[in-house]
Amino acid sequence: MSGLTTHILDTAAGRPASGVAVRVSRRQDGAVALLGEVRTDADGRARLVEGDALAAGGYRLEFAVADYFKTSGAAVSDPPFLDVVVIDFAVADTSQHYHVPLLVSPFAYSTYRGS
Repeated sequence: MSGLTTHILDTAAGRPASGVAVRVSRRQDGAVALLGEVRTDADGRARLVEGDALAAGGYRLEFAVADYFKTSGAAVSDPPFLDVVVIDFAVADTSQHYHVPLLVSPFAYSTYRGS
């Protein structure tokens, strides 16, 4: 099963980050074209690109983490240290599933290619 998904975990609170706005775009020849915007579900998960719509090439994910932390009640600076986390990555094999988790707190983040 191919496609592109994400899962966001709020590491400061030890729970899934629900309601986070995530924008997914294609990067090609120096241009960035928005494919869509979704919000994570109650488990912090979102399906971003369905199977056959996943094409080889560059992608960008933008996670609106400052808005999430403000509404979650977390103590954040003004302006927030992290506003939008941007992850640029590439899809090489469209027959595979690409899962890009985000582990985030108000002051740090980490990502990797998940399964």
